[in-house]
Amino acid sequence: MATVMELKATARPKSGKGAARAERRAGRVPAVIYGNKQPPQPISVEEPELRQRILAGRFLTTIFDINLDGKKHRVIPRDFYLDPVKDFPIHVDFMRLGEGATIRVSVPLRLLKADVAPGVKRGGTVNLVTHAIDVECAAEGIPQFIEADVGALEISHSLHLSDLQLPPGVKPLAREDVTLVTIVPPSGYAEELKAAAAAGAAAPAAGAAPAAATAGAKAPAGGGDKKK
Repeated sequence: MATVMELKATARPKSGKGAARAERRAGRVPAVIYGNKQPPQPISVEEPELRQRILAGRFLTTIFDINLDGKKHRVIPRDFYLDPVKDFPIHVDFMRLGEGATIRVSVPLRLLKADVAPGVKRGGTVNLVTHAIDVECAAEGIPQFIEADVGALEISHSLHLSDLQLPPGVKPLAREDVTLVTIVPPSGYAEELKAAAAAGAAAPAAGAAPAAATAGAKAPAGGGDKKK
């Protein structure tokens, strides 16, 4: 079951750009709660607390109980906006969660055993192609992350979505053949393969010449025995 965090809020009696700027000057961030067949509810939250929640990570996959005038609203953040210069939050959209709600979220991918992968030991580099996976699941069962075991990957090999074991009740929304992780060859690896292939091809040819020469040397000896 997903962890539910608490967040205090205050109802906003006014909406619009002017009211939103006034909230920001007061150290609060304008926000809105919407969804679940109910009218939108304009609110505001304390900027320091909201910024801390965002910086903690996994903000968009965290369920919150927003305490609004003594009543709790269970929500999940759907989007947030940052000031392009100062990088602090300036607005948040929260979606209401009804009982038994199913939602679509993007869950981060966490790699396991990357340091022991054969391809890494041979000089390859782990390339995380997909950082998060879009899934559908119950709101109460959002995984914090999805694990991807890359401990068996060789150089130039990949891990796909179909290779993962997703948590129960979690349905992927992407194609099963989507690439998640690859092991990138080290610099000069292609030249090393060509050199090894050329050396392997030359070895049988070099061994065939002495055999032919030996066979030719035995022929006269056999002919001499017949003359006797």
